[in-house]
Amino acid sequence: MIHVQQILKEYLELHGYWVLFIGTFLEGEAILLLAGFLAFRGYLDVFGVICTAWAGSFLGDQCYFYLGRLKGRGLLKRFHSIARKFREALRLIEKYGNFVAFISRFTYGFRIVLPIILGITNLAPRTFLWINLISALTWSIVFSLGGYLFGKSASLVFDNVSNYEHYLVLVLFCFIFLAWCVHAYHVWKLKKPARERLARIRALQALRRVPS
Repeated sequence: MIHVQQILKEYLELHGYWVLFIGTFLEGEAILLLAGFLAFRGYLDVFGVICTAWAGSFLGDQCYFYLGRLKGRGLLKRFHSIARKFREALRLIEKYGNFVAFISRFTYGFRIVLPIILGITNLAPRTFLWINLISALTWSIVFSLGGYLFGKSASLVFDNVSNYEHYLVLVLFCFIFLAWCVHAYHVWKLKKPARERLARIRALQALRRVPS
């Protein structure tokens, strides 16, 4: 068991930060929570985790912002998933203004779309850069320490955390999955009136097509 843990530690020291960087560049909450836990276990350095996640998250949103600025209109026409969220994102921007740039990475389902749409708007690149820097740092600290404190809390319950390491990782993933399910249900419930209106419209259209 000790030999396996040593191999895992050496592997993570070599590749863990690159995997974390790519994960946070794309999305990242789950992998960052896991990295925070691994930092508590000593496989990674918590300061290195925060800095890597900060860099990946910041550079990811910068790329999405400039993707929106350069190719945004074309993306709206080509990708229906972005177009569907466009109006919702605009409502968020109208309601919260530039603060949307700060909360974009905390809004599940809009993590990538919001920076792209912000790039389409007239938000100044320099303004987005500074907001993005602060937002990425806040996000990195919150989720890194979330995983780290999860491990810390487990150490108060179990005498030897290493004996339960695999189970704790499984519990962490179950918690993430449960949070995702709750969010998905909330979104589904919010969209229920719109689905019912659409169903009524389709039913009326079907009745009109029926010959009298």
